[in-house]
Amino acid sequence: MADKAVLAYSGGLDTSVAVRWIKEKYGYDVVTFTVDIGNVANLEAIRLKALNAGAVDAVVADAREQFISDYVWPSLQADALYEGEYSLATAIGRPLIARLLVDVAREKGAVAVAHGCTGKGNDQVRLDVGIGTLGPDLKIIAPAREWGMTREELIHYAEQAAIPVPVTRKSPYSIDENLWGRSIETGVLEDPWVEPPADVYAWTRDPDKTPAGARYIEIEFVQGVPVGLDGTRMGGVKLVETLHAVAGEHGVGRVDHVENRLVGIKSREIYEAPAATVLLKAHAALQNLVLTKDQLRFKALVATQYSDLIYNGLWFSGLRHNLAAYVEDTQRFVTGMV
Repeated sequence: MADKAVLAYSGGLDTSVAVRWIKEKYGYDVVTFTVDIGNVANLEAIRLKALNAGAVDAVVADAREQFISDYVWPSLQADALYEGEYSLATAIGRPLIARLLVDVAREKGAVAVAHGCTGKGNDQVRLDVGIGTLGPDLKIIAPAREWGMTREELIHYAEQAAIPVPVTRKSPYSIDENLWGRSIETGVLEDPWVEPPADVYAWTRDPDKTPAGARYIEIEFVQGVPVGLDGTRMGGVKLVETLHAVAGEHGVGRVDHVENRLVGIKSREIYEAPAATVLLKAHAALQNLVLTKDQLRFKALVATQYSDLIYNGLWFSGLRHNLAAYVEDTQRFVTGMV
């Protein structure tokens, strides 16, 4: 019986080709893993696609509540905002994916974990570091860093291998999204002087077309965690989705930012984060009511360090855990003072 590798599977061209490529290159049977953190429309459809692509097993999971409660809320409590602009939506999703990949590898007795990241972005580092921390004995495979195939060559490979991947028009942008936000890059956006085209935005309305007048929202926090909107208690996923709709309708949450990437380059990024924008502003305002000047200034230093750790893929580091303990103590103090 062949050894197994667990592949983070999106259902797209790259990861579908990777199922067959890993078998051919390394001899591993491939178990795919797909997780919904607010970015998967139909888990069952993706599971069947993975099996049709040659996976010996296909695991899917809905981790939206876990994503919000265990990753998003701690980052909100810490006021994590990378370089004062980016609410870290993509970055904060990677440690959860890494943890679940390792969990599935243990469950399936796999010897390797694979992902579809290229050698150009931050996510390869975040996943490599996360997997390496939680599963140091597992081999990490990144096919897109190894195979050197162009998109046309990938399509040809899929056709030759009878991999059922629908080939559609390639988007001019690279897009990643989850419950906490949406990131858009590449294409015409690589020129910082180009105003973002209208088709970049999907979650926020054009400011010129928003409803007239202000919309007031009351957010209830408990120890830095939002638990209700306008007097109605609700779970984290519903709260974020509701706030996305309300804030996005009013054009809130657009960010145009040239950021310093972990891999040493600058990158122009467009972000849509309606709920994150509102909640981060509201949380900061709440703390400003009750914390002293010195506490606020120290908390700002902690927020910067915390943001950098998330962005750099160091969620599982000892320092992040130390900062998290301080943040939790601060939030208990805030709740006691309000």
